Amino acid sequence: MPDDTELLQLTRKALPDWPRAMALEAIVKGGSDRRFYRLGFESATDAGVILMVYTMARPDNPRFVPATHRLANLGVQVPRIFAHDAETMCVWVEDLGNVDLHAYRDEPWETRRPLYQATLAEAAHLHNVDASALSTEDIAEMELCFDEALYEWEQNYFLTHFVRGFSGRDTSTPEFAEAREALQSLRSHLASLPRGLVHRDFQSQNVLIREGSAWLIDYQGVRPGLAEYDLASLLLDPYVTLSDAERDELLAWYAAHTGRDLTTMRETYLLCAAQRLMQALGAYANLSRNLNKPHFEQHIPVAVERLKAVYEAHPMLKALLPLLGE
Repeated sequence: MPDDTELLQLTRKALPDWPRAMALEAIVKGGSDRRFYRLGFESATDAGVILMVYTMARPDNPRFVPATHRLANLGVQVPRIFAHDAETMCVWVEDLGNVDLHAYRDEPWETRRPLYQATLAEAAHLHNVDASALSTEDIAEMELCFDEALYEWEQNYFLTHFVRGFSGRDTSTPEFAEAREALQSLRSHLASLPRGLVHRDFQSQNVLIREGSAWLIDYQGVRPGLAEYDLASLLLDPYVTLSDAERDELLAWYAAHTGRDLTTMRETYLLCAAQRLMQALGAYANLSRNLNKPHFEQHIPVAVERLKAVYEAHPMLKALLPLLGE
């Protein structure tokens, strides 16, 4: 990757009509392999700028720019792109500030409720797309669709990194036969349902709040999938705490906002919640054990607790409890 001096030079070239870029402030961002910088200019500007430097380590990284244009065209609030240099893998985007939905985690529900509703309203623009009507070019521009193969990949990620790697359980033994069958049933059922578009990592740190409005970020993994997967990602986010009553309220609000049947949606939501939480546990175990990011391990107990509750709430999922040692 270019060093700071080179990045400033690239910025001056990419933004020739802006004041001269003079400083870079590094921004630490979760488990990403990308680098983010807040730019400082020699004089005032009408908008702030974040420089994102990506790599090809993840296939979704170069999809950020086309995903931004796609979401903006759907009416989703996303940062503006000021410049993109594909050769150096640098993107200059609008600085929306550093206050995310996660920052409100300790505020009273009366403060948080409208922020969550605003967040769900933005996601609904994505979810309301009929994925079956997308063109071949549309599909090629996005990450792999949530089909049975991708659900199976997520399940195997969970089994490899959390169940076997972190917990030391051998899932090839006869005692896990029913669990393996339940995983097959889960992924087959989810893959059979009609899809919209999903954010894919729809959690509180990927939603910026500005003047009471919600703005989505880190959406480069957008793809065809189930709205309920995003709902589960947000409402069961291990980084924050929502009560069961608050989750129920938001599910009901979203169903009314989008004209969906709440009973049917809640059923699919539980199944997607199991899938999403398994994926998250696989990620936390992999990041903490294999990728030198031990702070992610602190989120494992909460994710396990929430996954257990989801397993126990649906007949199809109860056979999966042995995966958690239950």
